[in-house]
Amino acid sequence: MKKAKKPVRNSATSKLRAAIGPAPLSIVILAAGQGRRMQSDLPKVLQPLAGMPLLQHVLATARELEPAALHVVYGHGGDKVRDTFASEPVQWALQAEQRGTGHALLQAMPAVPDDHRVLVLYGDVPMLRASTLRELLATAASGQLALLTVQLTDPTGYGRVLRDARGRVRAIVEQKDATAAQRRVREANTGVMVLPAKRLRSWLTALRSDNAQREYYLTDVIAMAVKDRLAVAPLVAASETEVLGVNDKLQLAQLEAALRAELANQAMRAGATLADPARFDQRGTLVLGRDVFIDANVLFEGRVELGDGVRIGPNCVLRDMTVGAGTVIHPNCVLEKSSIGADCSVGPFARMRPAGRLEDQVHIGNFVEVKNSVVGRGSKANHLTYLGDATVGEGVNVGAGTICCNYDGANKSRTVIEDKAFIGSGSMLVAPVTVGAGATIGAGSTITKDAPPGKLTLARGRQVTIEGWQRPVKKS
Repeated sequence: MKKAKKPVRNSATSKLRAAIGPAPLSIVILAAGQGRRMQSDLPKVLQPLAGMPLLQHVLATARELEPAALHVVYGHGGDKVRDTFASEPVQWALQAEQRGTGHALLQAMPAVPDDHRVLVLYGDVPMLRASTLRELLATAASGQLALLTVQLTDPTGYGRVLRDARGRVRAIVEQKDATAAQRRVREANTGVMVLPAKRLRSWLTALRSDNAQREYYLTDVIAMAVKDRLAVAPLVAASETEVLGVNDKLQLAQLEAALRAELANQAMRAGATLADPARFDQRGTLVLGRDVFIDANVLFEGRVELGDGVRIGPNCVLRDMTVGAGTVIHPNCVLEKSSIGADCSVGPFARMRPAGRLEDQVHIGNFVEVKNSVVGRGSKANHLTYLGDATVGEGVNVGAGTICCNYDGANKSRTVIEDKAFIGSGSMLVAPVTVGAGATIGAGSTITKDAPPGKLTLARGRQVTIEGWQRPVKKS
């Protein structure tokens, strides 16, 4: 009997698929879990990791894959979750009743076209790399079901991946339904998989809840795919940390430490010197020049850019800052939403509030606060000074204890200090007011009118000594 030939249409279909590329991608993020073990009123996917909600990390990774559509299945704390991500271009699907992962995914499927591939992610698995997911998508490019697995030292609590003698994936069994032999398997299911949408839809509607937890397991579709003769292509994750989920505050802290270490390594690979990588905190984007030095207990939030040769002392917070080359930030400074030029000296114990700008070679010393002000090149305010709503020119010297009195209880007004002016210690500049170029303000003055350029201006009460006065004493 002659061996039957393969139908020509299969070959043609394969060639057509190769020519037009993989099917469009829909990503579905399952984020409906309550997270009882968190012991928190905040929904689990809103718990913070490196200053951002868990779900935000997952959304950021998903966007890197440039999907045709991005879906989030939400449930517990739904209003809070949706409000937090109101600006995100996602399609929301409500899982009103918690009936398992298969049931959760089914809620998003009405909005997913049959010709798409579906990548399933989880709102409490925040450290998956886009590179890993691209590899998983490539594994599923030919229409297969691709499954991300992981080898765990202790797989307790995870579903086990069951393979046959030839190493092919045959099924996944959950911990509570596994036999003693199956529980000894160390290859665990991460839950992350890529599936063809049309077949996934049929598998999900066929799920049954006759298991230990009376839930509709998404993992059961693996056995269904095998039964339908669809190859299951496994990809083993490179590390445990990348695929770990978060169920309680202990696991959240463990991931925080892991992410902190990873970001510290990235900073050092970029050329930064860290005094102690274990005491480095990055909660956002950090752009580094060459030969940057960062001391212990420095916290970066938002987007921070550090120029070449910047040095940051211990115990500083930088939030949405730009720092120019050669600038030194001394210990214990809090700097936010401002910019600092090149070759400046800031601190110790200095504060920059939003909309501050220091030009090059500016010195801002201990207990100096700058808010919504521009300080010109080469100017100095070395101690105990408040520059609020001020425009300070070049080469200005601001003495200790100077205050720009910018607020009258209803309105903010601006103080202008022109080039090379000298402000004596203990001066009050009551805005709106201008100190002219080269002017000198005598120490202890309260300036309420414009001070002319190049002249000495004083505004002091007459000093009086009271003869015969005696300090009061306590009665015995």
